[in-house]
Amino acid sequence: MVNNQVKKLFNVPNILTISRIVLSIVLFAIFPFKLYITCMALFIVAALTDFADGWWARKYDQKTQFGRIMDPFADKALVCGTLIYLVSVPELHKVLTFTNCSVYLGLATWMVVAIILRELFITMLRSMVESSGGDFSAKWVGKWKTTLQCIDVPMAFLILIYQERGIDVPMWLRVGFLACLYVVVYLTLYSGWVYIRAAINMSRKDQNQSAS
Repeated sequence: MVNNQVKKLFNVPNILTISRIVLSIVLFAIFPFKLYITCMALFIVAALTDFADGWWARKYDQKTQFGRIMDPFADKALVCGTLIYLVSVPELHKVLTFTNCSVYLGLATWMVVAIILRELFITMLRSMVESSGGDFSAKWVGKWKTTLQCIDVPMAFLILIYQERGIDVPMWLRVGFLACLYVVVYLTLYSGWVYIRAAINMSRKDQNQSAS
C-alpha cells in the first residue's frame, strides 16, 4: 500500500512539476550575476515541463491531488518570480523610446503587480470553489495568457543579452516584446474577470439548487 502511494506520488508529471520549482530557484539564484543566456535556457526548459506534465497526466491518467495543488504553484512561482526579477532591471523599463518626447514603453512595475495580484486572487477563488465541490478548471483565456507569458519572458532575456553585449536591440524584438507584453496584461485582467464571473455563476447555481 505504501509503495503504491509513493509510486503514485512520484510519477512523471509530479517529478516534472518538482523539477520546475527547482529550475525556478536556480534561475532566481543566478539572475543577479547577469547570466541571462543561462537564465533564458532555464526558463524555457521549466516552461516546457509545464506543458509536458499536463500532457503526460492526461494521456496516462496520472492525475494526483499533489499535482493538482503543486502544478499551478510551480507555474506561478516560475512566471511571477521571473517577472519580479526582470522588472528590477532598469533597461527593460524603456524598451522603446521616442526621441521627440519623454514617452517610453517597457515593463512597468504596475504590470507585474497586476499579474501577481490576479494570480493570488484566482488561486484563492479556485480553492474556495473546489473545496465546495465545484469545478474551476482553467479557461482558454487563462491558457493563452500562460502561453504568451512563456513567449514574452524569453524575449525579455534576449533584449538583456543584446544590451549586455553592447549590440543594438533589433526593432522587431522590441516591438514583439511590447506587443506580447500588453496582450499578456490585457489577458491577465480579462481572464481574471472570466474566472470571477464563473465563480459567481457557480454560486448562484448552488443557491438555486439549495432553494429548490
